[in-house]
Amino acid sequence: QVQLVESGGGLVQPGGSLRLSCAASGSILTINTMGWYRQAPGKQRELVATKSSDDRTNYADSVKGRFTISRDNVKNTVYLQMNSLIADETAVYYCNAEGLVRVGSRFKLSYWGQGTQVTVSS
Repeated sequence: QVQLVESGGGLVQPGGSLRLSCAASGSILTINTMGWYRQAPGKQRELVATKSSDDRTNYADSVKGRFTISRDNVKNTVYLQMNSLIADETAVYYCNAEGLVRVGSRFKLSYWGQGTQVTVSS
């Protein structure tokens, strides 16, 4: 069974920084894209950043220059360094693994983590 486990969320003051981590486990052969999405109360889930296995990155315009996504393909782990956080970025941050292929399988599937709460407040 595939699991995505996020960590690193918490309470931070405006202008502060947090680093999120997400580790995927479960007999994984390869993952095409790993990334982060967020959902604020009363809003739809939105893309924050993604990184493909060949190092292509995609960022939401609102986080460019402040957030950095990185990935360890050997450990099947993705990170999100978030700097200069603002109150409007308070949300549950979800990890996603897209195009995940398990050992012995030929199917590419998508998986989500349970989410980690990020609260930006003074």
